[in-house]
Amino acid sequence: MTTSEYDDGKKAERLKENMARIEALTERLTNALAHRTPPRPSLQAPDPDLFLHGVTAYWTEMAKNPSKALEQQLEFWGKSLKHHLDAQKALQSGKLQAPEDKTPDDRRFSNPLWKTHPYFNYIKQQYLIASESMKDAIESLDSVDPTEKRRLQYFTTQLVDMMAPTNFLATNPDALLKAVETEGESLVKGLENLVRDVEANRGELQVTLADKEAFKLGQNLATTPGKVVFRNHLFELIQYSPSTENVYRTPLVIFPPWINKFYVMDLKPQNSLVKWIVDQGYTLFMVSWVNPDASYADTSMDDYVEQGYLEAIRVAREITGEPQVNAIGYCIAGTTLSLTLALMNKRKDKSVRAATLFTTLTDFSNRGEVGVFLEDDFVDGIEAECNEKGYLDSFFMSRTFSYLRSNDLIYGPAIRSYMMGEAPPAFDLLYWNGDGTNLPGKMCVEYLRGLCQQDKFASATFRICGEDVSLSDVKHPIFAVGCETDHIAAWKSSFRGVAKMGSRDKTFVRAQSGHIAGIINPPSKKKYGHHAGPEVAGTPEDWLEAAEFHEGSWWHLWEEWLRKRSGAKVPARIPGDSGYPALADAPGTYVVSTKNEAMS
Repeated sequence: MTTSEYDDGKKAERLKENMARIEALTERLTNALAHRTPPRPSLQAPDPDLFLHGVTAYWTEMAKNPSKALEQQLEFWGKSLKHHLDAQKALQSGKLQAPEDKTPDDRRFSNPLWKTHPYFNYIKQQYLIASESMKDAIESLDSVDPTEKRRLQYFTTQLVDMMAPTNFLATNPDALLKAVETEGESLVKGLENLVRDVEANRGELQVTLADKEAFKLGQNLATTPGKVVFRNHLFELIQYSPSTENVYRTPLVIFPPWINKFYVMDLKPQNSLVKWIVDQGYTLFMVSWVNPDASYADTSMDDYVEQGYLEAIRVAREITGEPQVNAIGYCIAGTTLSLTLALMNKRKDKSVRAATLFTTLTDFSNRGEVGVFLEDDFVDGIEAECNEKGYLDSFFMSRTFSYLRSNDLIYGPAIRSYMMGEAPPAFDLLYWNGDGTNLPGKMCVEYLRGLCQQDKFASATFRICGEDVSLSDVKHPIFAVGCETDHIAAWKSSFRGVAKMGSRDKTFVRAQSGHIAGIINPPSKKKYGHHAGPEVAGTPEDWLEAAEFHEGSWWHLWEEWLRKRSGAKVPARIPGDSGYPALADAPGTYVVSTKNEAMS
């Protein structure tokens, strides 16, 4: 047998093996999709009337001003025709080359073939011309309600991003080249990845962002030493072991959002906010919320405040023997901490000395990017889901937030996983991003209706634990951090909420970057800077103009503020030595399980 015959035989054998793998994978995919629960339309897409209103408004305006329509159409066809002629001219030169390409840089089209190869360049340029035309058509609508127009712009962008040529095998040079180089093995591995994700999500497609086997809580994530010193049906309270001989008298309690898990603040030692706080000499407590199931259907905002916030504060005070604590609330936990502070003011409860708010919305009059999902077409679907199941599955929240950054969190990872056949990366932040939690049905609807949609806390009063409270009832010293590119809690909205609070001692900082990176920004990295300085008053724009920019992290600025409100130094407190014995090592049991698993 010649070498050529041997190689041909090996190729034929590999082809046969791959065909068998594809057949088996296709059968698994079919079975997984067959068990998929039919989705609620309102949890999948906006009300179709939104696009109908847009189309109607467009043609109504065009009928009133036909020259405007003609101008838009001529611009699109003119660019398309010029592009076509340029491509033809380049080919007539006798060389396989693309015409001159003046399109802006785009990470999706980083492969040189998008600029040099006539086929890929033609597709790219025509896609960008069509995309620009669609977006301009929406932008030109003058008779549409501003809220509806923002939603039209957002969902049009989603459609445009979904139709990018990079998202299809036949028009993705990276995927095609790899398929040739690997003799199709990359495509088979991609199918394996696709089947894995569909099976893991009960028939739904949600791309795996990080290698789930690369991390284990307590071993290479969430490793700051501590003990669970209290547990009830809503949370575990972790007290971290001191790393200094003495600590500040007033303890600090962190309330993380219960949409995600707390360990985003304790990923690795080098970027752990938890470790950094402990190393500065503070007695630190962390609330680790339970991951609720259907038995939590009737758990309300009142329950989270009374049996969550107030209980954690009580236990931290008892353990340390101090009359007051300082508190931190992150995202939705900051919103609820603000409600708790307003309630405590009504009750004359002085248990909290000062509070810090990370990326917190309390004024929902302008909800930013996430607002596109907070109209009735989506919220009605969420409420129906909560009423039927008793909770909102973490899948829905995870997918919603992913669509706010769809190219980074959906299409890009899908291309690498399903077209390129690559394994998910060992990336701690993406691992955490995929480790979501469910939301209790009643609490979820109360939050979406009363706070997000009706904006009762800022514009009127919100009923909590038998009291009607408003932002003016928040009298505690406040340090708030908003993030410049935050797509969940827009910094300007965060600022407006803080400005309406009744406290006379308010500090606001605008950190560079987004919802996570702007907060988890250790000083050692010297990466993102921040604006700070002026009084929290007036408009966000006026404040920013007067603010001073500082290089590097805001952590030291905040710690200086906190230190002044934390009392003198006392001997360090050891978890489990104050009448609350240690129940488990940090990071505890709730962070890795549902309630039923943790309690069994």
